[in-house]
This record gives sequence, structure tokens and C-alpha cells, in this order.
Amino acid sequence: MKKFRIFKKPTFLIFMCFLLTLSVVRSVTNSDNGAVISTTKIEKATVNQKNIKIYKEHQQELHDALSAYFKSAIASGDIVGAGVSIVKGDSIIISEGFGKRNITSDDKVDGKTVFRLGSLSKGFTGVLAAKLKSEGVLDWTDKVSDYIPGFQLGDSINTNHITLANILSQTSGAPYHSYTNLVEAGLPLTEIAKRFKSVVPVSKPGEMYSYQNAMFALSAEMMQKSTHQDIRTLLNNRFFKPLGMNTISMDYTSLENNEDVALPYSKRHNTWKTLKLNHHYYNAVAAGGINASALDMAKWMRLLLGHRPEIIDKTALSQAFTPFIEIKGHSKYYQKWPGHVSSYYGFGWRIHNFLENKEQKTMLHHGGSVNNYRNEIAVYPDSDLGICVLLNTNSKIARTVIPDIYKIANRIFNETNSKLQQTIASN
Repeated sequence: MKKFRIFKKPTFLIFMCFLLTLSVVRSVTNSDNGAVISTTKIEKATVNQKNIKIYKEHQQELHDALSAYFKSAIASGDIVGAGVSIVKGDSIIISEGFGKRNITSDDKVDGKTVFRLGSLSKGFTGVLAAKLKSEGVLDWTDKVSDYIPGFQLGDSINTNHITLANILSQTSGAPYHSYTNLVEAGLPLTEIAKRFKSVVPVSKPGEMYSYQNAMFALSAEMMQKSTHQDIRTLLNNRFFKPLGMNTISMDYTSLENNEDVALPYSKRHNTWKTLKLNHHYYNAVAAGGINASALDMAKWMRLLLGHRPEIIDKTALSQAFTPFIEIKGHSKYYQKWPGHVSSYYGFGWRIHNFLENKEQKTMLHHGGSVNNYRNEIAVYPDSDLGICVLLNTNSKIARTVIPDIYKIANRIFNETNSKLQQTIASN
């Protein structure tokens, strides 16, 4: 089990005392021969052992609850393996794995096991665009046709109104999933862009939500033209390297050569069958071509919650999460989650409003599916909480895993804070 860190306010202060004690223990050794010099400093670094005991008990309870949840899903044949991360405040609470990454060799999933992310990649692209906008490199109102010669959708008037904001918010006016088949066939984006002139728009730009992969991925071409760097370089330099996301990659070769990869599975006649890794979406990294581990996603969620302002400040970050178009209806799986009120699409993110204890709250969310991997990420700004689940099967539990884990985490965090408040009041 991965080492846990604590969360906020009174709990955080208690845990910091605990960390201070550990740091003192490590620092009072002689640098030449490792001999202990003194224990006086250790004795002065006092902590409330009762509070630490409560903390450890509840962290173990969270691990046990998640372990029971995923073991049940494995036993019922719903999944093969899962990489799970939970972030609270600036702390990674959980970053670990359950089940297997390879059933033939009995290899286990852990926090560093890599999965394909699919459309969770869009969230990276939206935040990158917000970062470039804050640097004055791009603007939401920039026209696609100014960056990609030969791009056309509808007549010239319609084409001239399609902006970066439109393609990142799924409001270009192109029919649902236009040319996703060409992305999966591996055609270059510049070639796909030229083919949109044969597509009849279903709406004017900005008027209708219509989910895209090919159109969304054209944002990477705009970024490259404006920065003279491809999207892999931009993401690496601005986010992945500064965040220490060491297992992340954006190409097939890296995935194939990584020994700690969760292989994809499908179920045939009640038996799991190993699938081959495919090349889909590595020609469209912006839409679905990123590979990452649960630990990487935990580091990413800390940034999404605003705890890495030296990399991207909250003002810039918030622009990616600004609702742009409403996702109407009630048929989507996330529209059936407890307390759901409304859903919108921002820039690579779905923004959901939901009721909890009669209070309206916000969730930033996206799902992803590629090569039979199925993933979910959800960030709760009001609770300073992030949850990410990576699966190597296209499982039905993906439809409910976010509210399921949110309920588990909320219960345990609330119990922890309640007990700690009681012990603080009694001291």
C-alpha cells in the first residue's frame, strides 16, 4: 500500500507535526558515520498520538473500503484491474492498483502501472490551451482557418466563424463524431482537416454540443503553428516534467516497451481475452493519445485543484473549466448520477452541477475509452477533492464508479474530521 498523506485544516496541522517528528528522526544522524547524536530534539517535537492514531485508522479504512469495492468488481467478472488515485487538498491520499495488469503472468496493478487514457487526454489539451492563452500565445477567438490552410466546414462565412473555443468546446457545428474513423485509421490531422469541406454542418458555430475527436484534435495543429512546438513538447515542458509525471507518454512505442502496462481485455463467453495494443489516436494526441499511471493522474489532479500555481495560476486554470455550452437531456450516464442538476462542456472538460444536502456543488469531469480501456476522472473544487479510476476493460462499473467512490471517500473524510474535532476540543 502506498504511503498516505493527510488532508486539510486541523487534520493537516496534526499530520504536519507527525511529519516533523519523522524529519527530526532522519536529521539527527551524523553525516559522516550515521551514528545517532541526540534524541533531545525528537522529544521536543511532540505530537498528539491519539489524533495520529485516528488519522491512521481512517486512512486504512479508506484503503480497505476501496480494496473491498474493487475486489468485488473483480470477483463478479466486471473488471480485470484498476489504477486508482484520490487527492484531497494538496495531498495524494491514494495512488495504488487493484487486480491484474496481465492475467497470464499474474502481474498485479500498482500505482505506477500505465493505462491508455483515451479522452481523458482532452482535459490536458484544454488546460494547455488555457496556459497558452495566459501567455498571450493563443486566444479563444482565434480562427481555425487562419492556422490550418485548406480547412473548411460549410461555406466561407461559416468557416470564418469557427474558433479555437468552438473546437475545444465541441461546438464547431460538425455532426457527431465526424471523421473519428479517419483518426482511428491513422490519417494525419492535416489531411483530415482538408476533408471537412465535404461535411454539412448541423448548426452554426457555438450553437450546438456535438462531440468530436478529429475536430477537437485540430487544436494541436493551432498550438503548433503558434508556438513552433508540437503538442507532445508543449505538454512535457509545461506540465509533465515540472509535475514529475515520470510514467506518462504520448506514443505507441513507449507504451509497447514499458513492462508495467495494464494490457487491455475483453470478455468472450465469460472468459477474459487479452487484446493487442493498437496505434489509435497517437496521431491525435490532443483528443485521446496519452498514456499514464494512477500516480501521474494524482499529480495532475493536484494541479487541477489549483495547488500548483507556479505552473499555472488559478485564473488561467479556471478558463478551461468555464461552461461554454449546455449538454441537454437526461440520457447520458453522468446525468443519472445522484443529485445531478445540469451539465455543460467547457474546454476539454464536462462541468456538472449537482445537489448534495440541498447545496449545489460543481464537479469537473471526463470519461475516456480507447483500445478497450475505460477511465473516469472527477474533480470537486468545493471539496478540494479529486478522483481518478483507470480500467483495462470497458466495464459497466465505469458508469457509476465516480459517485460510488465519492460516497466512500466523503463518509471516511467526514468521520475523520469529526473525530479529530472532538479530540481537539477535549484536549
